[in-house]
Amino acid sequence: MTLDVRLLEILACPVDKGPLWYFADEDILYNPRLKRLYRVVDDIPVMLPDEAEEVDDATHERLMATAETEGIGPTFDA
Repeated sequence: MTLDVRLLEILACPVDKGPLWYFADEDILYNPRLKRLYRVVDDIPVMLPDEAEEVDDATHERLMATAETEGIGPTFDA
C-alpha cells in the first residue's frame, strides 16, 4: 500500500520544512538536501527528527538516480 496523495502533498521535513521524495518501493521519505530519510512503518510516516537516518553519498546517488529513472519528485513545490 502507498501513502495517500493528499498526505504526500502536505508532508515536509520536520527539520528544514522542505519537500520530501517518497520511495514507495522502499517505504521511505527522503530529504536530499540534508541526506536524511524517514521510514514509513505500516503506512505511517515516522517523521521524528531523532528517528531520521542519515545516508552516505552512495545511497544518496542511488536514490536520486532512482528518482530520476522512475519520475519521483518532491511531495510539493518549494
